[in-house]
Amino acid sequence: MNKIEQLNIEFKRLSEVKQSDIIELMNDQLVRRQMPLLEGVFSQEDCNKFIAAKDLLWKKHGFGPWAITVNDQFAGWGGLQPEDGEADLALVLNPTYWGIGKVLFEEIINRAFGEMGLTSVIVLFPPSRTRIKGLLRLGFKKDKEVIVGDQRFIRFRLNKPDLG
Repeated sequence: MNKIEQLNIEFKRLSEVKQSDIIELMNDQLVRRQMPLLEGVFSQEDCNKFIAAKDLLWKKHGFGPWAITVNDQFAGWGGLQPEDGEADLALVLNPTYWGIGKVLFEEIINRAFGEMGLTSVIVLFPPSRTRIKGLLRLGFKKDKEVIVGDQRFIRFRLNKPDLG
């Protein structure tokens, strides 16, 4: 059995993990570098609003991001969230857990194209994220540029038939 198979990965509601863990993650400088919409210190108030907004996605759309734990430790958050009529895949991990991103991606995609019946998902990368080879290897194709908030993003799309 390899190391990844030994991991106990769970998807939980964001309200089921300690807010201090979410706050720590969202204030990590390596994480923030990838999130241009995140400005200033991520406070307790920001965390409350964040959790409420993500819970509202679940109520309105029936899906949203999860808190991800590995061996009962908070690893980050991610999943699918509605974005302008699309399902946007987000994955925000503590740098300690960056090595398991592909395993988490596969689980999220299996749910998206399986039980959710989606035909495509998107990811939004800021132009500053130039390391995209891994994303392309997963089958994503550059779609177009979009503006979210006041920031420019490159949208990549993965279509269900593109899965190998």
